[in-house]
Amino acid sequence: MVNKIGISIYPNRASFEENKQYLEVARKLGFKRVFTSLLELNDNQTLNEFKEINLFAKKLGLEVEIDINPRLFKKLDISYNDLSFFKDMGAWGIRLDQGFTGKEEAQMTYNPYDLKIEIGMSSTPERIRQILQYNPKIENLMGSHNFYPHRYTGLSKEHFDYCNDVYHQCSVNSAAFITSQVGKQGAAIMNEGLCTLELHRDLSIDSQFKFYQLTNSVNDVLIGNAFASQIELKKISDCMSAPYPSLKVNIEKGITSLEQEVLTENLHYYRGDVSDYLIRSTLTRVKYRDRDFPAHNCNATIQKGDVLIDNNGYGQYKGETQIALRSFPNNGRINVVGRIDSDDVYLLDYLKPWSHFNFEVVD
Repeated sequence: MVNKIGISIYPNRASFEENKQYLEVARKLGFKRVFTSLLELNDNQTLNEFKEINLFAKKLGLEVEIDINPRLFKKLDISYNDLSFFKDMGAWGIRLDQGFTGKEEAQMTYNPYDLKIEIGMSSTPERIRQILQYNPKIENLMGSHNFYPHRYTGLSKEHFDYCNDVYHQCSVNSAAFITSQVGKQGAAIMNEGLCTLELHRDLSIDSQFKFYQLTNSVNDVLIGNAFASQIELKKISDCMSAPYPSLKVNIEKGITSLEQEVLTENLHYYRGDVSDYLIRSTLTRVKYRDRDFPAHNCNATIQKGDVLIDNNGYGQYKGETQIALRSFPNNGRINVVGRIDSDDVYLLDYLKPWSHFNFEVVD
């Protein structure tokens, strides 16, 4: 499950007041982590701006993580034996955009401030095993994927899974990034979204986030770009607090009030004897076995993502709720009552048997 949610800020791209307001809103909505980057550091003024907003975030109780690399250690005359610079900057942890030899990262985990040392997961996932050979303080060692501002450069699902498997085997906390569809700020001036997985780049932010909830693939999820809208932040907050995931559904015109009730006033579950064709929520046929489900919207071909309710023609199956997983012909006994929103259709591949879910009607 996702344990923490976070945002990103870029003090060299926005004013202190803008970042301050963003942090305050995020904190009220339950966000815990803050990612920021020193990789574009260019002068003392920028450094002071970073420190000011980081200390403000720390005062709010947020966990500030600073992205840095070995080149900046040299530029700022910082030794991996003394991380007081980052403590003074208000950091909770530092993310090493590039690696040392493994020994240095392990040694840094024993810093007297208990700063978290986060390792990039995406390029060289086996690097974590090298670090573990030097007996690090494991509670201060973490990993996170990169984000990718260039379209079509985000991770493939296959490589993403491989990286996660390595970190899970090592019992190291992991994180990934999703992207706001309105945020324009990132570490670099040019960005086309700041997500980890390429498949997420153009999806709504809650659809991206629900992928991580359904797959349990990482521990923490952060929004890579700034500023996410308050609506987007609220959607992530609502997903975190919801007891069960929801699938957005577009309701067909002309469905009955009873069919609307079946969809929206019941907690659904994915029956455990799995079909290639359907996700079956069968308790509705028990609850509504004495009700009338006349045939209508019996489309000739059912498509993946169609939301279905068996009509009177299916006898004891009438009232059963289903979601199509692939195309098949309609025999006239199935009412097409809605369709999973296009952003959420891919989530059907990650919904697990015997898990519960809700339908969220799209206005």
